Formats: sequence, C-alpha cells, structure tokens
Amino acid sequence: MGKGQKQPRRTKHIPQRTCIVCRRKVDKRQLTRIVRTPDAGVVVDPTGKRNGRGAYVCERPDCWDKLTENGQLINQTLKTTVTAAELTAIAAFKPEQREMGVTQNQERLA
Repeated sequence: MGKGQKQPRRTKHIPQRTCIVCRRKVDKRQLTRIVRTPDAGVVVDPTGKRNGRGAYVCERPDCWDKLTENGQLINQTLKTTVTAAELTAIAAFKPEQREMGVTQNQERLA
C-alpha cells in the first residue's frame, strides 16, 4: 500500500451457534444457553459465561416444547441425566409466544 492509503476496516466477527433442536445456525446472542455445571447440575445460563458443557436453544416455542417434553435431547447433548426438577426449571425460561408473534409480524411487514 502506498503512503496515505488506509486499509479497509475489518468487519466484527459475530459468533454463530447451532440450536440443538432445529439445527439452525444463528448469532450466539439470539440463543439461550443451557449448561451442565459440576456443582449446580443442569441450569439455564442467561449470561452465556458459566463454566461447563453448554448447549444452545433458539427462541422458537416449538423448539422449547420439544426440548422440555422428555429431556432426552438435553441428556444426549450434555452427556448427563436431567432430573425432573431441572427440566421444570429449564421450562420456566421458555420465551413468551406473544414476543415471537410481534417479531414474526414485523418480519412479514418488512
């Protein structure tokens, strides 16, 4: 490059993760992380920074329904056995359907 010429700015890297239910790849920030910790068992990690083996679920209600039906998917992904209490706690973090409805309506209008 000659004198006075600037290099083009690099675009910021956005981490991608895969939903364990529907296998869609989306931005990490749009997913909810479920983590197996050595001390607390299987919990939802809203910050995405807890130590332990993690899995990601997208915000679609049908993914959350499939995830919380029997827990087999979580067991396989996190290589553990999820208790009924942990499954209930995970189901409490299910996103509201009305939020998804507003988002889908906005996408249709755009």
